Amino acid sequence: MPDSGASRAQQEQEHIPTSSRGAELSAQATATPTAAGVPAISTTIAPGVPATSTTTARRAGLLVTLVLGGLTALPPLSMDMYLPALPEVTDALHAPAATVQLTLTACLTGMALGQLVVGPMSDRWGRRTPLLLGMVVYVIATAICAVAPTAELLIGFRLLQGLAGAAGIVISRAVVRDLYDGDEMARFFSTLMLISGVAPVIAPVIGGQVLQFTDWRGIFVVLTFVGVLLTLVVWKWLHETLPTAQRHTGGVGDALRTMRGLLADRVFTGYMIAGSLAFAALFAYVSASPFVVQEIYGASPQTFSLLFGINSVGLIAVGQINGKLLVGRVSLDKALGLGLAVISVAAIALLLMTSGVFGEVGLLPVAAGLFVLMSAMGLAMPNTNTQALMRTRHAAGSASALLGTSQFLIGAIASPLVGIAGERTAVPMAVVQVVCALSAVVAFLLLCRPWRSTGAARGPLAK
Repeated sequence: MPDSGASRAQQEQEHIPTSSRGAELSAQATATPTAAGVPAISTTIAPGVPATSTTTARRAGLLVTLVLGGLTALPPLSMDMYLPALPEVTDALHAPAATVQLTLTACLTGMALGQLVVGPMSDRWGRRTPLLLGMVVYVIATAICAVAPTAELLIGFRLLQGLAGAAGIVISRAVVRDLYDGDEMARFFSTLMLISGVAPVIAPVIGGQVLQFTDWRGIFVVLTFVGVLLTLVVWKWLHETLPTAQRHTGGVGDALRTMRGLLADRVFTGYMIAGSLAFAALFAYVSASPFVVQEIYGASPQTFSLLFGINSVGLIAVGQINGKLLVGRVSLDKALGLGLAVISVAAIALLLMTSGVFGEVGLLPVAAGLFVLMSAMGLAMPNTNTQALMRTRHAAGSASALLGTSQFLIGAIASPLVGIAGERTAVPMAVVQVVCALSAVVAFLLLCRPWRSTGAARGPLAK
């Protein structure tokens, strides 16, 4: 957990005056240069001063972590808690399975497109107002989903649910950019991965338990309650992190020009593409693994759930290794390069195994390859987000929107390709993963040019 003393906004929330030159009251603050050229604040308690202010600041930092983690976890909860109920929804609404599947597609589409809307809004009006508005709309849409009488109405409000829920994803990243810089930001993203990585694993389990006591509508009632709780927590404890002086004043045209400027930046776009392609390899695993593990290798649903959980633990563990051990000791580009290299090697190994180069292999070697690939995402994802956002302090909301939308859209394109040859072969999954992993490496090397670790080419974008 990064020391919250590194955060100007959190110090202001605790009424500890700071400035870019530092302050000396109960704590001695020193501005230190970062890779992005933006000062970060570190605090050292003055002799004889009680440590209560530091303890309070750390509690505030923990609270912010939990709030942002909850916002980041809400979208996967909205998607995955609902999965065990799909057959029941099909029967209850007398709709074809393909139509009910559109309720998932609608939610995912909303999450992707909603970020493009909410991100620029947060750069203009601050983080709190768009976030609270998004949370209120999320609660209303989820509550209507709980009483939807037809599949068509359910699809429409699942789309609205995704659009509103996107506020939590995009603004969480922007808030992290407001509060932290450089290595501290990488550590914080690794901490968020601990929370958000657990959500997809436990969501179907929670959904299954809810279905033991109620029907599929009860899942949306639970999600409504979670949404209300998070809205109240955000309203009470998550203070504004974007000062008025740093907000954009233009309209839609200004937002589009800002996004065009971000996409025109070679280094930002390189990190965005590399991270999105790595995420697509992860999407390919999520989409194909139920068929690969159960249909091809004959594992039981319980074994599949166990392997899925183990892989998620690997991703979380490596994310914590990245944040606790590597950041500050190894450059972010080196850690990112290592992650992409391991993902590529694991994907190639999976392709060789599934295509029969090594003869007929069992589930264990394939599961090991998937575990290595998933775990290496703990190096790739937080470091691509950090490196991209370090260049965009002037437009963190728009940059976060582009990062999130790119990940969802490229992942959504990759997911259907894993079943292109049917459910009886794992080769398409491995091919998609190899193509995505190697393309991520190419984007990282050609666009980011990590060997140029200093100079104007690596500095933050001009406002």
